[in-house]
Amino acid sequence: MGGRRLTVLLDTQALLWWLMADPRLSARARETIDNPGITRFVSSVTAFEIATKVRIGKLDEAREISDRFESILIQGAFTKLDLTADHALLAGRMAGEHRDPFDRLIAAQAKLEDMPVISSDKAFLSFGVHLLW
Repeated sequence: MGGRRLTVLLDTQALLWWLMADPRLSARARETIDNPGITRFVSSVTAFEIATKVRIGKLDEAREISDRFESILIQGAFTKLDLTADHALLAGRMAGEHRDPFDRLIAAQAKLEDMPVISSDKAFLSFGVHLLW
C-alpha cells in the first residue's frame, strides 16, 4: 500500500488564524491543520511577511509570533519550507496581475513542491495553485 503522505502549505493568514484560534479559519482548514497524518509546511516567506507587518504596525497582534517564530513552528510540529532560488525565479516569472510578493513566493513554492495551499485568498487561483479552504 504505502503512497505519498499528504502535504499542505499554509499561507500566512491561515497560520496566524490557526495560532490565534480565529473563527474565520474554515472548519475544513482547521481539520486539515489539526490532522496528524498530514505534513504541514510553513514557508520562510511567512516569517518575513509577519516580521515585516509587525515592524510597520499592520500586525501588532502577531509580535510574539514574530519573536518566537522558530519555536512556535517546532511546538506546533510544522515543517519549515525554506525559499530557494528556483522558488524565487518561478515567483518572478509567473504570469498574473497579483502583485503581492509574499503570495507570489508562497504560490511558487506550492507549485514547485506540488502542494495545495491552505488559504482563503482566491488570488492563489490566478497562479494555478490548488486551494484548500
